[in-house]
Amino acid sequence: MKDLVDTTAYNYEQGQRARKLFAAVVLAALDDAIADDKKYGNGPEQIARWARSRDGREVLTCAGIDPNERVVQGLMEFVRKGVRTSVALSREESERRQAAAQSAQEAA
Repeated sequence: MKDLVDTTAYNYEQGQRARKLFAAVVLAALDDAIADDKKYGNGPEQIARWARSRDGREVLTCAGIDPNERVVQGLMEFVRKGVRTSVALSREESERRQAAAQSAQEAA
């Protein structure tokens, strides 16, 4: 019984690691699309093409993201904003956005 529990826990951990790896691939694709947008102006179209492709759908699924059209639109919007993923995921950026939202609420 103990071996079964250990094996299940190990498999779960391995699955979580794989999901994180594929999530990193999605973040890298977003960064590449943002770079393309700044250089060529076609970033949102590039990420949409990738997300709708067979490989893109496979990577999104392995990352735990349902590859539907709503997700594609969200990825495109993220690329249009032009904020790199490392900055968008940082605590400082989160605090800045929260402070801006609070000041907007107070002004309204």
